[in-house]
Amino acid sequence: MKIAMLARNPKLYSHRRLVETARDRGHEIEIINTTRCYMNITSHRPQVFYKGEPIAGIDAIIPRIGASVTFYGAAVVRQFEMMGVWTLNESVAIVRSRDKLRSVQILARHGIGLPITAFAHDTRRADELIEMVGGAPVVIKLLEGTQGVGVVLGETHDSAKSVIQAFRGANVNILVQEFIKEAGGADIRCLVVGGKVIASMRRQGPEGEFRSNLHRGGAATKIKITPEERSTAVRAAKHMGLNVCGVDLLRANHGPVVMEVNSSPGFEGIEETTGIDIAGKVIDFIEKNAEPNKTKTRGKG
Repeated sequence: MKIAMLARNPKLYSHRRLVETARDRGHEIEIINTTRCYMNITSHRPQVFYKGEPIAGIDAIIPRIGASVTFYGAAVVRQFEMMGVWTLNESVAIVRSRDKLRSVQILARHGIGLPITAFAHDTRRADELIEMVGGAPVVIKLLEGTQGVGVVLGETHDSAKSVIQAFRGANVNILVQEFIKEAGGADIRCLVVGGKVIASMRRQGPEGEFRSNLHRGGAATKIKITPEERSTAVRAAKHMGLNVCGVDLLRANHGPVVMEVNSSPGFEGIEETTGIDIAGKVIDFIEKNAEPNKTKTRGKG
């Protein structure tokens, strides 16, 4: 099988693991810098070019699109879909998962547990937003942030109001969410592949830090999740339309709530913590499912 990975950094652990695993299985795989692709967008013969040559003969692509290039990366994935190339995660699902507001609306529509979430354009409603989610402390999130960047804890009503007004003054969109105090600065990362949770770990933030991201100094331990947590992660992945993703959950008093669905999850922390071959599971899924013209959306939407 000939596989192309759309990624900008071939040295990342997750990318190296996928390449090594695919080659060990006898597949041909190349990492293609997403932002250096360019496209001939025509109705009869769509093409993607790279280094002066058209990309042809690809059986599957693995999109590892960075958050900073979501718009262009999704356009490249969409072009491959128009060419009939099977993609591990489709363009529509990637864009959907990167939009925190759209993600929350989709998950809420399907009855999946979420923190109480508020959104408004007018900062004159800041007091109402804070009260709407249960009062301070509240979590304030940039819609475009990842890995804990652009996430602030407003510990008091006045400080939360100031942050909301400052973000909106900078003309950025934010969500205001209920702070799940009982989670104790910990979350659960579930790695979903093909509609199954294949690995899970508990991430605990350092002392005084409410964000548990490993990139921010969090520590990980292997964990056995409950049937309800497993069901929540699987349903979240399904409704976002992602074949492979990381679903981040918090243990709230009223059950698991989804904090984020990540379309390009890292493998290093969860492979080291659980000992599970995540890259192998992903390549297994590609081997079983990659077929020409099998993409559901075929570049639509």
